[in-house]
Amino acid sequence: MPAEKISITTAAGHQLSGTLELPTGLVRGAALFAHCFTCTMQSKAAVAVTRALAREGIATLRFDFTGLGASEGEFGRAGFASDVDDLVAASEALCDRFSGKILLVGHSLGGAAVLAAGHRLGKDKVAAIATIGAPSDVPHVLHNIKGDLTAIEREGEGDVTIGGRAFRLSKDFLDNTHGTDLLDQVAKLRVPIMVAHAPTDAIVGIEHAGNLFGAAKHPKSFISLAEADHLLTNADDAMFAAGVIAQWAQRYLPNSAPVDLPKGGVVVRTGNGKFGTEVHTATHRFVADEPLSYGGDDTGPTPYDLLNAALGTCTAMTMKMYADRKGWPFEGTTVEVTHERNHHEDCDHCEEEGEGAQVQALNRRITIHGDALTDEQRAKIIEIADKCPVHRTLEGHLHIHTESAD
Repeated sequence: MPAEKISITTAAGHQLSGTLELPTGLVRGAALFAHCFTCTMQSKAAVAVTRALAREGIATLRFDFTGLGASEGEFGRAGFASDVDDLVAASEALCDRFSGKILLVGHSLGGAAVLAAGHRLGKDKVAAIATIGAPSDVPHVLHNIKGDLTAIEREGEGDVTIGGRAFRLSKDFLDNTHGTDLLDQVAKLRVPIMVAHAPTDAIVGIEHAGNLFGAAKHPKSFISLAEADHLLTNADDAMFAAGVIAQWAQRYLPNSAPVDLPKGGVVVRTGNGKFGTEVHTATHRFVADEPLSYGGDDTGPTPYDLLNAALGTCTAMTMKMYADRKGWPFEGTTVEVTHERNHHEDCDHCEEEGEGAQVQALNRRITIHGDALTDEQRAKIIEIADKCPVHRTLEGHLHIHTESAD
């Protein structure tokens, strides 16, 4: 996906490092992702969710909290309140850039943080909130810390390990963690909420999801991440959660980039990345791109893919329509189409049309399915393939007329 490096300045003056995942096509809204406790923006869940949202037209920012990953500051002196401050700063930056409400998504303690940040930001800036494996009480995270927390309370700071990594925590970190009544804040939220949780979560039990869901006001949704672990280490679990959230979010994010659909033909508009474009018909939209080898992001078919597809699909439709009308036992077809740009040397039936003219070709290979078809029927169906409308257009006297809309 197209991506942009982002730096966010917090109220404390620290620089947070982030990545903004952008849709290949038009941006329809924006979202912010909060990673799990001591994770970074490179976690599987963070990458999967932000890219899935981008594929749905939602520009999504993931970033490292204070003192983690590439962000400045000291994690051990930050705590939950600092995470919420980071989210508020990042949210306001997104709201300013994309001029509208945003979606908040959080994983594990990041889920608790987006709920608290949503309470501070309010419904004027937050369109909806989704959590993944979030605890319903913030102090629950302290159970994952190995160290003498009582000594830290007494002496002001001390060394601990979290997930096998060494940190030095301050008393302020612990005080900030203890001082949040999350369920009270959730009860006061007036935005749509989705709670996604695995019944088998061994780190944050399913009862936390029940507490959050019970405290939230409607509209609210619950998604069971069956058999997933807490960190969504299985890529399929991460993609499932991401896909569900992306589809759910479409209902609540306003379309900030409306397009007047054409009554005929297509409308093509440039998007993000080097070559990304968005194609609109009267009833559909999709993106086109170039492969990585050509400097694109490979998020959609290439222009020549679309050209090949036009001939292939029209061929298949024409053959089926003819066979159906005849009542023949036609069971479908497979049409393979390739584009040949250096056809001139092999072409013995073409004449150059001016100096340096390049002769190109589309090669079509057709497989007809249906064992009950006779040889004569198969031959006739192949003959009909050459009469498909797109085939006739490509081989006819085609002129392209261009005018400036200005």
